[in-house]
Amino acid sequence: MQVRPLQDRVLVERLEEETKTAGGIIIPDNNKEKPAHGKIIAVGPGRTSPEGNTIKLGVKEGETVLFGKYAGTEVKVEGKELLVMREDDILAVLG
Repeated sequence: MQVRPLQDRVLVERLEEETKTAGGIIIPDNNKEKPAHGKIIAVGPGRTSPEGNTIKLGVKEGETVLFGKYAGTEVKVEGKELLVMREDDILAVLG
């Protein structure tokens, strides 16, 4: 199934966090938090200005981004958990 975000929304796949701390302690699955960074899978065309022009997004497919802990809406597509969020929910582009 093909998912195409609308307006200023992006489709993000969460990237897995490390299961070990820097000190070598292994974190059990039940104490893990959901990662707050991911890879952009798809982007919408952009938002529409009051004059009717399309304002393109500042992020592109394939970029790794940092977002808020509760940002976006979780969706399941072909067994993968993805997030649909507005560009405003993205805090930074990594790397």
